[in-house]
Amino acid sequence: MKICGIEGMTHEQVQLEVQRGGRFVMYQYCVSLGIITLKRPSSIYFRRAGQGSIGKGLGFSGLSMLLGWWGIPWGPIYTVQSFWVNFSGGRDVTREILTSPTSGAVGQPIPQAQRA
Repeated sequence: MKICGIEGMTHEQVQLEVQRGGRFVMYQYCVSLGIITLKRPSSIYFRRAGQGSIGKGLGFSGLSMLLGWWGIPWGPIYTVQSFWVNFSGGRDVTREILTSPTSGAVGQPIPQAQRA
């Protein structure tokens, strides 16, 4: 899974930013394809301390609004769920990222792409 917003940062810099209030968050979107409705997570975004996280979720909410609500019954349900997640700032996955063995060696840059 790709992590956006940590390009060029070392593991220590990321940990320091997390201690100051930074968070890793994922947003949610849904797309209806005829009778099938898919609910999907976004890439992981790093939100620095003091940086708002709702703004990044607006695009995913817009996508759900345009393409998600069409499928009955799950389209409207997943669209509302996506709005809830996105307008509450995204799903916080900071603990999972920091405890992941693939989050980068100490002192080394964290890779942009992560395998889940």
